[in-house]
Amino acid sequence: MNNNNHVHSVVNKILISTRKRVQQLGSENILPIRTTRNRNLIASIISAKTKGHVPIIAEVKPASPGKPIRDLSSGMAASIAEEMESAGAAAISVLTEPYFFHGSIENLKQVRKNTSIPILRKDFIIDELQMDEIESDMILLIAGVLEERLDHFVSLAQSKGFQPLVEVHNMDELANALATSAMIIGINNRNLSTLEIDLQTTEELIPIIRKHDRTNGCKHLIISESGVDTTDDVRRLMNAGADALLIGTTIMKEDDIYARTKELVEALLQEDPR
Repeated sequence: MNNNNHVHSVVNKILISTRKRVQQLGSENILPIRTTRNRNLIASIISAKTKGHVPIIAEVKPASPGKPIRDLSSGMAASIAEEMESAGAAAISVLTEPYFFHGSIENLKQVRKNTSIPILRKDFIIDELQMDEIESDMILLIAGVLEERLDHFVSLAQSKGFQPLVEVHNMDELANALATSAMIIGINNRNLSTLEIDLQTTEELIPIIRKHDRTNGCKHLIISESGVDTTDDVRRLMNAGADALLIGTTIMKEDDIYARTKELVEALLQEDPR
């Protein structure tokens, strides 16, 4: 396992904690999981766009590192996800990292049980055992964490019925991601080395992906992640060519989850006609 010396100390602590979690998994009897009822993100995005909606992957996110947002039981997580879905979210992301993001496998299980749209498992996947913990439709694979193991993890995820969402932040990570068979690329506007956010990251990387697709006769789905706080941010990133946006904190910190999700989903319908 790499030490990932290039990542921020907070991220490094999360990775160390994750390795300990994986060691505990190894001592348990985990049965190989295959996701059989796969909910298709492409179909969900197309459905949203035909209504003039922004395809939002709304995130059930109890906390950021050092910043609790709200305490969630698995029942509350499911209830929040239902509100997100009814407000027009195209998919739901569920944090399963327990110590820094206060997520859980049980949250994901209950969310998927109570919704009908695609579910992304958001965690720091560093070991094959983690893919046998729980069913989900998509699974997050972070290029900057997996590095040279990314291609293997993408293939393994696909063999288990997951749609891998490969997260990148820079040119090197993007090149690594495009060399795999993954068709969903997440552009993280947050730099894992500094934790700083810049929406320009999405604007800079999208043209490179589109050029690659034209040259190679393929089409990647592009998800912009992190730092989306306002309807102006939503419009900026959709105008840059993103297919969907992953939004967590700005939804979760609101008392009215439904209203906030709906506002972001309908951001393009609210555009000033001038």
